[in-house]
Amino acid sequence: MTPAELTEVRGRLEDFAGEVFTSFARREQRSNGGLYLRGLMLDGRRKSMVPMAERLGVDHQRLQQFITSSTWDYRAARRRLAARAIGQVAPEAWVLDDTGHVKDGDASPGVARQYTGTAGKVTNCQIAVSVHAVTDTCSAALDWRLFLPEGWDDTLAEEADQAGRVAQRRRRCQIPDHERHRPKWQLALEMLDELAAWGHVPPLVVADAGYGDITALRLGLTARDIPYIVSVKGSTSAYAADARPETTPYAGTGRRPTARYRTKHSNLRELVMSAGRSQLRRVTWRQGSKHTKGNPTAKMTSRFIALRVRPANRDIPRGEDGHLPECWLLAEWPPGESEPTDYWLSTLPADIRLRDLVRLAKIRWRIEHDYRELKTGLGLTHFEGRSFTGWHRHVTLVSAAHLFLTELRLTSPKAAGAA
Repeated sequence: MTPAELTEVRGRLEDFAGEVFTSFARREQRSNGGLYLRGLMLDGRRKSMVPMAERLGVDHQRLQQFITSSTWDYRAARRRLAARAIGQVAPEAWVLDDTGHVKDGDASPGVARQYTGTAGKVTNCQIAVSVHAVTDTCSAALDWRLFLPEGWDDTLAEEADQAGRVAQRRRRCQIPDHERHRPKWQLALEMLDELAAWGHVPPLVVADAGYGDITALRLGLTARDIPYIVSVKGSTSAYAADARPETTPYAGTGRRPTARYRTKHSNLRELVMSAGRSQLRRVTWRQGSKHTKGNPTAKMTSRFIALRVRPANRDIPRGEDGHLPECWLLAEWPPGESEPTDYWLSTLPADIRLRDLVRLAKIRWRIEHDYRELKTGLGLTHFEGRSFTGWHRHVTLVSAAHLFLTELRLTSPKAAGAA
């Protein structure tokens, strides 16, 4: 936004900041919160403290003190933001995902050489795990966690000297003692639990294969009575829905046999290939933005098949009769391809329409829109501070700025046009 454009919505921004920062104990903190939001939304390549302060015409130490040493609770601010975001977006689903922040050096909390889809390779970066409320037309971040690799957990160090060095890094970054290495899928479940404690339950969870391939994540969602549709690999083991466990006759001695599947499981790719192309249906799930001569309406269309299956990972609990739980397998098999390209598992109702199943599977595209705006437009990755709490405060304020712009688009598209 230009200074003039920001001035036009200054009153709305002050009302917004007053509501979402109501948990801040002091008036100065609430004022600085609004100031930081203006800095994030003003045009400029970098959204770190010094360039933001220059554009705002204030001393950068004012912003630095607000982020690094002030006493406000970012969790309380997120709670207000989550409630407001869910009310504004009215989400059809929540999306779980993560994004990488490429960094120089090794002093930022959680930084390590690790794979990130942002760069498409192993690189020096931080990784943030997030939950977003989405529809096909708008979305907003609800919660965040900073992933701490094993090298940031001194309790996992093999030698005492190494543990001491890790502990020193943790102290420099002010990482709380209870914050330890946990896999990304576990951080995602923790955020769902936190949001549930705030009174919010997702209508549906959507995630890519980085989460969907984790059996523990799928079981965790089911244990929380949360339906899901998640991407998985075609090699995921499964039986067809009509597979039946069998009980062998009792021989009269020893333990009585229990019901179990006597045939070897298949996998999702094999089940779809066995069903064949004749079962494919063409589905249009939304209108895109790329209009071409061959597709003037920019329809997003492909071929899909939906089958009832029973995933067969050894960790999945069986019923008393030996049955594995049944769910949907959705596969996309585009024209011209020799086999399916994408697979999903879903616990959505058995009577759901194929078109709705496809649309919800594809709804996670919104997360890419969010990350692009959060990182490029609002400076999500520009934080240069070294503290764990400072990082969380920065991403909370970036989420607030994004929600404010989302509200402008929903209620005053003209005012948000340049944002």
